[in-house]
Amino acid sequence: MLAHQRQEVILDAVRAHGGVRVADLVERLGVSEMTVRRDIGELSRQGLVARVHGGAAALGRTSEEPGFAAKSTRRPDAKRAIARAAARLAAPGASVALSAGTTTAALAAELRSVPDLTVVTNSPRVADVLHDPDRTVVLSGGERTPSDALVGPVARAGLAGLHVDVLFLGVHGLDVTAGLSTPNLLEADTNRALMACAARVVVVADATKHAVVGLTSFAPLTAVDVLVTDTALDPADRAALAEHVGELVIADPTEDPT
Repeated sequence: MLAHQRQEVILDAVRAHGGVRVADLVERLGVSEMTVRRDIGELSRQGLVARVHGGAAALGRTSEEPGFAAKSTRRPDAKRAIARAAARLAAPGASVALSAGTTTAALAAELRSVPDLTVVTNSPRVADVLHDPDRTVVLSGGERTPSDALVGPVARAGLAGLHVDVLFLGVHGLDVTAGLSTPNLLEADTNRALMACAARVVVVADATKHAVVGLTSFAPLTAVDVLVTDTALDPADRAALAEHVGELVIADPTEDPT
């Protein structure tokens, strides 16, 4: 079977079922896993499917914004591993900013053990997790999004003039071409404001965020000093991302946290 014929089979399966697993395609097409992954990669590059861990899925709408509760059930082990790895980048006594999101919420829990932090955030959930009489937590104002971010002109005004050592930024999607993106225009503007006040930008994003493109891009990958993701990211994709970000950190969800 020729490559374009295999890709038609993959595309038909995704259209019919919303997604398809690599293992099922290997059995159905009688080819190697590497060949299937290459075909999925080609379909992804053409914008026909979304490449996800273990297979391919139908493309979501670029304006679709899942709520916090829905996102919190997706790959929690990977998010905790990413949070542990990212927390090591926060020095005692530092000033840090955290954007909203389920991965940054997991990171906030890890940062509770880092002493003397000053925290700036546009996430009420992050502020609640890090609330402590002995810790300074600055919460921006703004309009609340489905993902529990405070965004818009009030949020931007609250961030203006601030300077932090490091920003930990959650993203809806990251892509070599589209960069960092979100389905929410106001959140894009607020994320730019967060990045502008940080000496160092650390993006925390699990492997499913790769090759996802939201409605609007707000920064290129070259603006990312450190990208912390997980072992589910395909080696070829790791190499591609590593060429654009300052440093790539791979967190292992199976690693003993102790």
